[in-house]
Amino acid sequence: MAPHFSLGAAVLALLPAVDALVLPNGVGRVPALGWSSWNDFGCDINSDKIMTAAKQMVDLGLKDRGYEYVNIDDCWSVKSGRNTTTNRMMPDPSKFPDGISGVASQIHDLGLKIGLYSSAGETTCAGYPASLGYEEIDAQSFAEWGVDYLKYDNCGVPKNWTDQYTYCVLGPKDTNNPNGTCPDLENRAPEGYDWSTSNTAERYRRMREALEDTDRTVLYSLCEWGHANVNAWGNETGSSWRMSGDITPNWAMIAGIANMNSFLMNYAGFWGRPDPDMLEVGNGDLTMGENRAHFALWAVMKGPLIIGTALDKLDNEKLAILKNKYLLAFSQDPEIGRPAYPYKWGYNPDWTYDALHPAEYWSGPSSTLGGTMVVMLNTEDSAANRTAVWSEIPELKNGKRFQVVDAWTGKDLGCVKDQHRVEVESHDAAVLLVRGC
Repeated sequence: MAPHFSLGAAVLALLPAVDALVLPNGVGRVPALGWSSWNDFGCDINSDKIMTAAKQMVDLGLKDRGYEYVNIDDCWSVKSGRNTTTNRMMPDPSKFPDGISGVASQIHDLGLKIGLYSSAGETTCAGYPASLGYEEIDAQSFAEWGVDYLKYDNCGVPKNWTDQYTYCVLGPKDTNNPNGTCPDLENRAPEGYDWSTSNTAERYRRMREALEDTDRTVLYSLCEWGHANVNAWGNETGSSWRMSGDITPNWAMIAGIANMNSFLMNYAGFWGRPDPDMLEVGNGDLTMGENRAHFALWAVMKGPLIIGTALDKLDNEKLAILKNKYLLAFSQDPEIGRPAYPYKWGYNPDWTYDALHPAEYWSGPSSTLGGTMVVMLNTEDSAANRTAVWSEIPELKNGKRFQVVDAWTGKDLGCVKDQHRVEVESHDAAVLLVRGC
């Protein structure tokens, strides 16, 4: 939960320079798949709603597609404070009468995993007790309760924990700064400053160390909003790190986040990835095309795929998007960790930072699909043609003819020579699986 985004011009084409956080049993190696309470329910949560989501994940076949985390977001604890004897946070008994451990037990019995929420500050974004200064106590509580995933937010930070310098922070809809830079930034860090030594990095590192000291493997998801150049140290600290402020269910926000994340793809791979925030598929007034494009981009960027809608109210068309076997196979590839990369911006010249018109042409190899995934996005406000030209696509440029499958319908479009052209509705995306004839 955050109002802003951080992006520096230097992120273009940079390679990661840190060691990844590697957890036992492959936890965090590929993007997390799951569900979270926040986008649809906010603070209006209880054990019944959480268990409804967990059961729906099984009944709707989402578990069979690999979705496994059922995440309780903010507002789960007693708001007035900690236990005065133990200093532990206390699950709100009116919301969770059997505690978090009781819900965890039921979720585990379904063959799923449970996630929980806290913040690297004194209070959460909704004003509940948070974990700064109580990292060891809270990590031990989470482990004892059976928690498998921790989303760690960036609210409630006291002044003595603010950073010495300011990092370039933009909003996803920001169109006023030249190509994603902050020329008027005050209190800029000196050239070569090591952001891993910042107070922000230290706040998140303390919880990582506390989790490592427990006897439980917990996937650690940093909700840090892109501050303090998190791409320089996020991969050694957590399995994913937020690169933007909060998503909302409207196309301008989805396009803006996709635009920002398109410049960060070299930081994504096995064991770590920038997180473009939870999915809004099924929420708000998004068109069916916008739901498709949103999911396709998040999947090929290999961000976490955390569903954020009420599963018991989800219609079959949107459920089919979330269960798309081609996009999920690409996301979860066990042999190729890199995401798809933009190979052509389309609407704009290449490498243009445009909150309304992100890169439109993406491609990436897939071992599970035995071919190349190609996404063609239409960022315009009316239907338009998009053409995948084989010679322009890095993975296909040495070939002339390829078999093409429409990833939305599963239809085999045959052996296609030179290029494939398709009309794409406004804010929709064509998704193709392309492999040898």
